[in-house]
Amino acid sequence: MKKIGILTSGGDAPGMNACIRSAVRTALAAGIEPVGVLRGFSGLIRGEFTPLDRSVICNIIHRGGTILETSRSAEFETREGRSRAASMVRDAGIDGLVLIGGDGTFHGGTLFQEETGIEVAGVPATIDNDVYGTDYCVGFDSAINCALEAIDRIRDTALSHERLFFIEVMGRDTGFIALESGIAGGAEEVLIPEDPMSEWELISRLREYFRAGKRSAIVVVAEADNPGWSFRLSREVHEATGIDSRVCVLGHVQRGGSPTARDRVLGSMLGSSAVNALQDGSSGCVAGELHGDEVLTPMKETWMKKKSLDSHLVMLKNLLSEE
Repeated sequence: MKKIGILTSGGDAPGMNACIRSAVRTALAAGIEPVGVLRGFSGLIRGEFTPLDRSVICNIIHRGGTILETSRSAEFETREGRSRAASMVRDAGIDGLVLIGGDGTFHGGTLFQEETGIEVAGVPATIDNDVYGTDYCVGFDSAINCALEAIDRIRDTALSHERLFFIEVMGRDTGFIALESGIAGGAEEVLIPEDPMSEWELISRLREYFRAGKRSAIVVVAEADNPGWSFRLSREVHEATGIDSRVCVLGHVQRGGSPTARDRVLGSMLGSSAVNALQDGSSGCVAGELHGDEVLTPMKETWMKKKSLDSHLVMLKNLLSEE
């Protein structure tokens, strides 16, 4: 392994730059030339390569987003697109790729290695935290802390106005962000797709809370497959109970900003592990952390298997919401 490419793909996540920095420094220490691929798989197809040295990665560990930029590429989803990308990689003399992204990135990476023989290794970086094979993905901790700060701030105004608030967080079709930020923020209810609650049950529980003397409440809502559905919930609760409520959709603010210490350390650990995997001949894997240990999971498993929520946290969420 003499030359590797590093790219970020899919949604950006805080900590990606820490991961890039670590991968570059690990490669240089091993005598491997690192090259950046701009704009993810789209840039790979177009051969948008840029040299990466210590000067390029200086002072980026604290920055959100990704200095390599990112995208979603419909063209790379085709065999022809992956073939064009492989030609670009070979022409540039690149021996392997470090892919930093989520399950869509690893799906594409799996097909790319199977069809072309070019070696790849991955780092799970997505605020959704939904990649199988790791307890935490790079960016998740920053996202839940962003959501928690919003919950804390909104609780102040909820108390001042004696009001119900629905706070909708991201997470695609999973409830990882909602579950952990909801528990940490002391939400009265946390709505997640993995533990569904009917609208009738939610209305009944909220009615009982306010009858029992509560004067304000926070409901954290996972966006699931229907971003913005908190507005419909708010209307239905008001129609059924007369309780005045407001909605706050956090949206993409959860992706931006400086990464937490946890995400900087995790990104640094896993970026280095991915380079080492390529160097050691363990390609086709994704570096992760399970129960505090660094592990490598076959890339195919990271997108074929579904990652489950911690059942103990789900039970705790239900226990803490009881009145």
